[in-house]
Amino acid sequence: MTDFSTIYKLSLVALWCFIHASSCSCPLLECWFVQEKKGRGGGLTGATTQEKTLLHIRKDEHDDSAESSRAPSDINPDRIYVITDPAEALCHRSFNPPRGSIKKPQCEVNPFLPQPSSLAWVHSLTEKAFSPVYLQADWFSASFQGVDEQRGVSTITRAPSGTKQHSVILSLTSRTMSAQARLGEPVTLDCSFWADPLSPLSEMGFAVEWRYQFRGDGRLVLAYDGKTDRLADTVEEGATLDFEAVHQRGNASLTLQEAKVRHSGTYICSVYLPYLLAQVAMELEVVEPPSLSIHPSPLPLAVPGQVLNIQCEASGFVPLPVDLSWEFKGADGKTRSLGPASMSGHRQAWDGTFSQSTRLQLDTSKLDLGRGGELTCVAVHRGGTRRASVTLSVIGFSSPSIEDSMAMVGVALVLYGLIKFASWTFTSSGSDEATKPDKRSYQKQFLNKSFTAESLRV
Repeated sequence: MTDFSTIYKLSLVALWCFIHASSCSCPLLECWFVQEKKGRGGGLTGATTQEKTLLHIRKDEHDDSAESSRAPSDINPDRIYVITDPAEALCHRSFNPPRGSIKKPQCEVNPFLPQPSSLAWVHSLTEKAFSPVYLQADWFSASFQGVDEQRGVSTITRAPSGTKQHSVILSLTSRTMSAQARLGEPVTLDCSFWADPLSPLSEMGFAVEWRYQFRGDGRLVLAYDGKTDRLADTVEEGATLDFEAVHQRGNASLTLQEAKVRHSGTYICSVYLPYLLAQVAMELEVVEPPSLSIHPSPLPLAVPGQVLNIQCEASGFVPLPVDLSWEFKGADGKTRSLGPASMSGHRQAWDGTFSQSTRLQLDTSKLDLGRGGELTCVAVHRGGTRRASVTLSVIGFSSPSIEDSMAMVGVALVLYGLIKFASWTFTSSGSDEATKPDKRSYQKQFLNKSFTAESLRV
């Protein structure tokens, strides 16, 4: 029994190790190496060239498994690099899909030139105005997007000149490359960074910047100098940063307290080290489904042959478009579409939301509506499907149902009973009056008798 228990425990340990090793293994990434050609003079920028490159990702520099793997024949050996990533940002499973998977992670590598920044909230990082010998090396910037399209990583790597052994010096990670938010609700755009503690640049401070871009328009949302612990004067209303989390965990996520229509667009998270810059761009879309109202409500009673004009208003939605349609549910419980209806153009309110209406001309003579039913306006939007219903009643229908016939018989019986009761009451009161003696005649006879008695007494 003891031997069996020991074997069982060892099996569990082996299984755990296998799962852990499989889930934490670093990928072999095929990327594009993109660089600019030299200009032809005159201030013109040269075209770019791109060629395939292979990146062997590893957790530490003692892992030699990457060098033993065989490179594809279509990749230039000069474009094969080994990347050491102690933070394991590139070892996430979204960058290492199962073998044979159609979806592949996307990545691009570019040469990088370290240089100081002139921005006010970054200037303090390089105020000594000298370039350390540490910068004399081969530098690359690379951007990665996982197969789930939600995780993105940007890295700055360094290799001694003439070598292909790169080490990640600065990495930036986001788990919200594409985010949605409801109107008026808080939303957080994820952004965290890691700096190599062995690098002399990490000891000189950092800076964080958030920018917004949409259709060529851009603005500064928030900027923070981590070295001097100062926030830039230009801060968008409702945008916050957890400064304690920035210093302790490298969490530079941006929180918008109340999502508005103007917040939809591209947000760029930038993290600066002295002479270095890493950026991640993410998309935010503010989505709000429409509110529906039907006019008139309630609907008036309709008769066969009448045409009713009914309007459905969809308001307060964003973004465009919205699809409006009509449905009818009869007494039999079956639902059918009422076909096309006229649509108005969309209108934009002061808060950026849109409204649009549809008008239905309901011809009761052409549609088999029976005795009526439930009329529904349906709005299909990116934020969800919304419905609004009203009751339609058709009177004077040519073929009454069994229920209608029974109701009419019941009403007739009640009326007949009321008539009979009234007739009986009237007849009974007449008989009683006929049997009563005439009060005046009785009084006259009494007076005559009294007069005769008085005459005899005299």
